[in-house]
Amino acid sequence: MGKKKVTQPASGSGDKTSSAASKKTRKAEKAKVYINASYNNTIISVTDEKGGVIAWATAGSLGFSGPKKATPFAASKIISVVSEKMHSAGTKEVDIIVRGVGSGRDSAVRSLIGQGFAVNSIKDVTPVPHNGPRAKKTRRV
Repeated sequence: MGKKKVTQPASGSGDKTSSAASKKTRKAEKAKVYINASYNNTIISVTDEKGGVIAWATAGSLGFSGPKKATPFAASKIISVVSEKMHSAGTKEVDIIVRGVGSGRDSAVRSLIGQGFAVNSIKDVTPVPHNGPRAKKTRRV
């Protein structure tokens, strides 16, 4: 079959902790919080002003399953997890962008205000249909 190659690690590059310790967290004073509250799930992501993601969480990532993912309780738990990451990034001011009609949207906004962030604006960008596409022609028998 052939000889197996055995490589020797270079001196000093063998310890694994240096790569894990060099992971950098984004620092952002101002952030945008996107709350996507659908009938089935609640997704929250936090970005800096340029659009780079600082933190995100969903109800499913916290262990909620089925119809419990879209509850106000799940939304408040998601905010508590995301706010810890935001505090470690040094975030003080937030702009909130809410999308969707799920039951977790109000709870998420209230929880975010309760975590001690200065809220600059709350914007609702839920898509609204405006008469939709053209209807099918009527059937003639």
